[in-house]
Amino acid sequence: MAETTIDYAAVYQALPGMVALLTPELVYADANEAYLRGTGRSGEEVVGRYLFDVFPGNPNDPDATGPRNLQASLLRVLSTGEPDTMALQRYDVERPDRPGEWEKRYWSPVNTPVLGANGKVVLIVHRIEEVTELIRARGRGRGGEARMLEAELYTRARELQELNNRLRQAHAREREVALALQESMLPAHRQVGGHRAAVRYRPAVGALNVCGDWYDLVDLVSGHRIGVSVGDVVGHGLAAAGVMGQLRSALTAASRVAGGPAQALDVVGRYAHVVDGAESATAVTTFVDFDRHTITYSSAGHPPPVLVHHDGRVELLDRATDPPLDADPDPVPRPEASTTFAPGATLVLYTDGLIERRGEDIDVGLLRLAEALRRHRTQDPETLADIVLLELLPPGGATDDTALVVVRL
Repeated sequence: MAETTIDYAAVYQALPGMVALLTPELVYADANEAYLRGTGRSGEEVVGRYLFDVFPGNPNDPDATGPRNLQASLLRVLSTGEPDTMALQRYDVERPDRPGEWEKRYWSPVNTPVLGANGKVVLIVHRIEEVTELIRARGRGRGGEARMLEAELYTRARELQELNNRLRQAHAREREVALALQESMLPAHRQVGGHRAAVRYRPAVGALNVCGDWYDLVDLVSGHRIGVSVGDVVGHGLAAAGVMGQLRSALTAASRVAGGPAQALDVVGRYAHVVDGAESATAVTTFVDFDRHTITYSSAGHPPPVLVHHDGRVELLDRATDPPLDADPDPVPRPEASTTFAPGATLVLYTDGLIERRGEDIDVGLLRLAEALRRHRTQDPETLADIVLLELLPPGGATDDTALVVVRL
């Protein structure tokens, strides 16, 4: 069978449902024939214009919630990169043939992101299911019943919106508590072992997406050495924050007495088996010896640290990777590897929120990180940390927590 080239633009225009494409600035990029016909607008009146300039709120009804609810939904899509299905909305539309006269319309919008190669939202597919005609038909046949149905639908939509608002407020309060807990457990280290270090923590976009990731820097007991670690707990909110605190404290204590990073992770792995919520938690720890100019490291299912040498060579510390902390009920000694560095090199540890993007191979994110670090390696740790977050995280924030540690060796 011969291959057929599909004209997707023609398919889009032929869709029977009302569909428009919006830019991240909420400007119409396109609208199909059904959308233009259903809204009573021409392409020239829509394309290239801000959505809420084309369809503003009804000035005669300040209590109308349709425009506000739609804007909130679109902003959620931009910030999370996830689709958002709205409850039935009453959205009054000014009649194009009678300026100043507003018509009641009933729509159920579905807003879906289109992601670019970098994981950022480049377009929003704004689809509308309209039930206005159903209500009108009922009104023509059974006037009283139709008015009751209209009122009931409108009331239910308002109640659902109010419930959503209360849930978001409750989630926001939990987020504040979790952030406060995270800040108390993840202090802002500026220097360790006499060396400059920068740390960053960025909670994920969303009310509860916080406190799964952690970092730690500690002066080790013997010699001119430090331990640098990061970890990731599955889940978000207060429960994840509690587990994070337990694992971080356990690794800090183990690192001070262990013979190396692998032994420290062995101890924490056994501890993770008795901690509820520690399932599939990952961690990587490095022991930096400044007298010998060596880095010894071990990873429990975590993305590899990055060592940026003074000459620009980027080395992934990926030769000692094992399953997550609690993966083996009868754990065996974890692997350990070492590498050397010269003064002026930079060690970077991070969590997967920095490099992972939906629909993209993780190697692409690693290459993006390596290139950013290579280009900006001469910057001081504080500046370098800010640059890395700016270049690698989506503008609206990532959908996963991000922890980052930068140490100048």
